[in-house]
Amino acid sequence: MKPNHILFVPGKNPKPPAGHHRGLLWRCLLRGVELHDAAGAAELAGNSDHFHIIPWNGIYYHKVKQMEDDLPWIEALIRKSGPSPEDIRAVHAWRTKLAWLIYTLADLFPFLIPLTPDPAVKSTIEETRDYFENRDNIGCQVRELLKAPLRRIFADGERVLLISHSMGSVIAYDALWELWHEEKLHGHVDLFLTLGSPLGMRFVQKRLIGFRNHGNRRFPGNIRRWYNVAAEGDLTALDPEVHDDFKPMVDLGLTESIHDKHDGIHTYFRNDSGLNAHRSYGYLVHPQVGKIIAHWWQGG
Repeated sequence: MKPNHILFVPGKNPKPPAGHHRGLLWRCLLRGVELHDAAGAAELAGNSDHFHIIPWNGIYYHKVKQMEDDLPWIEALIRKSGPSPEDIRAVHAWRTKLAWLIYTLADLFPFLIPLTPDPAVKSTIEETRDYFENRDNIGCQVRELLKAPLRRIFADGERVLLISHSMGSVIAYDALWELWHEEKLHGHVDLFLTLGSPLGMRFVQKRLIGFRNHGNRRFPGNIRRWYNVAAEGDLTALDPEVHDDFKPMVDLGLTESIHDKHDGIHTYFRNDSGLNAHRSYGYLVHPQVGKIIAHWWQGG
């Protein structure tokens, strides 16, 4: 049997050094699988060498984040088995609903973006502009970090689960489009798992490679199945559904299925600033995400 590979593409912002970051993500992933299937997690734990991250953040931001900043919060996260009532109340608070409305309007009418109240959203737009405009060839550089291992996996005909979080899902999608249409490599990602992805937003879709094309040229054809998970209160996944926008991929026979899961998904990563529904650690420890990973690993 040929080996399985799990590739993880992080979201934006500086990250800890790649080795440390990989270890933190792996612990969270195992915890999510454990909450669904303890025996499956024990089996998976012995295959850590099959888990790889794509460390694009270092060349994009030219700095790293200290692992100690998040470590105590990750330890607390792993000890939990689900959200607290306080976590659930936080994502349904009126402030969160108001922010969601403002950002939805800004996505429909981009000229409103400068009026959004959250400086983090404005900085996100500025940071992603470097990628979308490929300033100093940075977009090509970060995609190449993912395309290199995928070329080897495709050539060997091995199974791969591609997990991408937040901005990482945009990088992954674009890289897959280039491998399919520009390099004519017709291997397949067995499962594309997107977490907290902005791919449902019009602002992002208009800037995807190939998205202004028509027919088969518009989408990558190397995703066998796509599963998208969005947490309640995650404003980066403003539109939590991708199936409606990418359904032509199914109609054209470019992928077998696209599924969205967002109702009732409450992540529970907390730090000094309170609940953060968007963090990758919170997604990976969630048992619904663990279920998807476990099912894939077991050959489903």
